[in-house]
Amino acid sequence: MVPELDVGQNIFLGQEPLKRKVIDWSAIYKRADEIISSLGISLDVHTKVKDLPIAMQQMVEIARAISFDAKVIAMDEPTSSLSEEEIKILFNLIERLSSQGKSIIYISHRLEEIFEIADRVTVMKDGERIITERIENLTKENIVSYMVGRKIEEMYPERVTEEGEYILEVDGFSREGFFEDITFSLKRGEILGFYGLVGAGRSELAQTIFGLYPKDKGVLRLKGKEVYIHSCIDAINLGIGYLPEDRKTQGLFLNMAITHNMIISSIGEFINKGVLLKGRIREKTEEYVEILKIKTPSIYQIVNNLSGGNQQKVIIAKWLLTRPEVFILDEPTRGIDVGTKREIYNLMDQMAKDGIGIIMISSDLPEILGVADRIIVMREGRIVEEFRREEATEEIVVAKATGAM
Repeated sequence: MVPELDVGQNIFLGQEPLKRKVIDWSAIYKRADEIISSLGISLDVHTKVKDLPIAMQQMVEIARAISFDAKVIAMDEPTSSLSEEEIKILFNLIERLSSQGKSIIYISHRLEEIFEIADRVTVMKDGERIITERIENLTKENIVSYMVGRKIEEMYPERVTEEGEYILEVDGFSREGFFEDITFSLKRGEILGFYGLVGAGRSELAQTIFGLYPKDKGVLRLKGKEVYIHSCIDAINLGIGYLPEDRKTQGLFLNMAITHNMIISSIGEFINKGVLLKGRIREKTEEYVEILKIKTPSIYQIVNNLSGGNQQKVIIAKWLLTRPEVFILDEPTRGIDVGTKREIYNLMDQMAKDGIGIIMISSDLPEILGVADRIIVMREGRIVEEFRREEATEEIVVAKATGAM
């Protein structure tokens, strides 16, 4: 969708009908109105997409697919940002499309949705199809068992937890539309895992703690003292680091060197009277390249030329240079090879031993079970369960996250 264009323009973007080699606007809006009406929804086709709620924006996307006379429409986690009422609208639309002979591929982790709208179910795991079966032959428990079953590999460090005092306390945190009444605590030297499905609100919670977005209500305490974080600068100054889910767009300056990426969050320590201390920058960068085993021909290498795992290590080094007391890692091993994953797990273990409190958000369940000391399960913006590491199993954690239990 192009937010600044209206509904009709978005539906026919790139396939505008012409009249004497000029765009036929009357035909666009007439046909757009017909398609929208066929979906059983009421919508002014002259409205800018940016002014529509998320649910209606998705309806416009579906209308665009129909404008191509699509026989198959794929929907990937379409309800992740929708309210209950908006989900009902979407499901009514799916039923209408199905009755018109359209085929729908519906991708979702939410089991209750699958049982509400699907005719057949395919479970995929680690890039392979596990099973395809008619919905009436399955139960939520069946699907959960197909989703899990992989044993934790011998790639996780053996954690000997020596937790200290509470370093971070989150009390009643809420942000409308994303999460509600979130309360938890983190100890010094602890790795606290957050698990949930798409739309559970985990990343949004992390971003709010770090000051990227304002909270609606709630209290944050560091070392027992209430603090107020209005921006990520406040968070950094208070000793909080944040490794984002998408390293390429949120964590790195891809066209800049390793040195610049490493010092950016602690740059004040590398300036004297307005001049960059290049010798100190080189010394610290070389030190962390060695400590984190970053594979690079030079500390001046452009970060975009590094592998995903080495890019991730550069971000970790950036935050270690700020000497954080709380470190939030969102999907720390996504898109990284197995060998580098183990190195990052060992780094996390060492950081915890050094007294850093770690919050790890991950969609990789064996990773959560293998690394975290405690596991918090979120579902639809709320905490639904908390486990000690020794209490958790793949089956019970997935069941809690999907609502099957």
